[in-house]
Amino acid sequence: MRVHSRSRQLIALLTATATLAACGGDKTKDQAAGGGAAPAATSGVALTGAGATFPNPIYTKWFDTYGKATGVRINYQSIGSGGGIRQFTEGTVDFGASDGPMTDEQMAAVQGNVLHVPTVLGADVLTYNLPAIGGTKLVLDGDAIAGIFLGRITKWNDAKLVSLNPGLKLPASDVIVVHRSDGSGTSFIFTDYLSKVSPEWKAKVGAATSVNWPIGLGGKGNEGVTQQVKQTEGAIGYVELIYAVSNGLAFADIKNAAGAAITPNLKSVTAAAQSANFAPDTDFRVSITNAPGAEAYPIASFTWLLIKPSSTDPVKSKQIKDFINWMLSPDAQRMAADLQYAPLPVPLIELIQKRVGA
Repeated sequence: MRVHSRSRQLIALLTATATLAACGGDKTKDQAAGGGAAPAATSGVALTGAGATFPNPIYTKWFDTYGKATGVRINYQSIGSGGGIRQFTEGTVDFGASDGPMTDEQMAAVQGNVLHVPTVLGADVLTYNLPAIGGTKLVLDGDAIAGIFLGRITKWNDAKLVSLNPGLKLPASDVIVVHRSDGSGTSFIFTDYLSKVSPEWKAKVGAATSVNWPIGLGGKGNEGVTQQVKQTEGAIGYVELIYAVSNGLAFADIKNAAGAAITPNLKSVTAAAQSANFAPDTDFRVSITNAPGAEAYPIASFTWLLIKPSSTDPVKSKQIKDFINWMLSPDAQRMAADLQYAPLPVPLIELIQKRVGA
């Protein structure tokens, strides 16, 4: 994956963008990019997409709102990033979606005919079912998380967990690990983070949308992991933030690269994005896990749509372009904040608009 030089303009405007998004209302139905009218209704037009479950809540809202405003039906299957990349590569969908950017090898399989379009920023959270500690928030760090998912930490009262949570009476019960069973961008984000903070994890497991898990139960999609954790006392798993929030699950604060215990939220995810590096000709593939910064949440990521710059169907190509321009509008990005996703920074939106326009 390429990493470009630092964009100081991006850093300067990140916080302003998040504040704008959080303060506004939901007016997207009747507006398009730049504040103008939505694209003219084109009844009967349908687009198909498949992929990431991580952004599925915001995609569902966007596609429904856009369809009502324009008549363009967007049918999206939340099957996981691995499935999205596969179907995009096979040409069975009009666009794919992934939280893990395509590798150089995967891009070569489509002759480079792909553009990664960032849509929002999100966070993986460690959610757990631990009634014994009541409403007290658990604190974890990279070493502890790697130890749990490698099978080295098997009891909740392990010395490592106790040292991270002084004064908290952790039970002597088993730690039940839950992970994704399908190819998943959520897994890519999680394993990318662990590969940065744990040499043992990097050597034994690595980072990918699908890995050979050393231990644990599998759940299909963020939905499946959420339900496994919710139903199993002593369980811990990783899901996108909105899935934990909407299901009333507890989730841990995570110590970041600066040593601060950080709660995942819009502010801390936006802070993580300050490390993102984009050049004018970027393909927008970049990792922001374990980002520097005192306020940065360490398991954060962009999520992307996968589109074809060169298409044999000019009608669908235009419809995808129109949707992306609408998606980048302030009103559409405001919707993201309502669902615990951080909106895209203004400088990045301007770069995307230039690339899509070209």
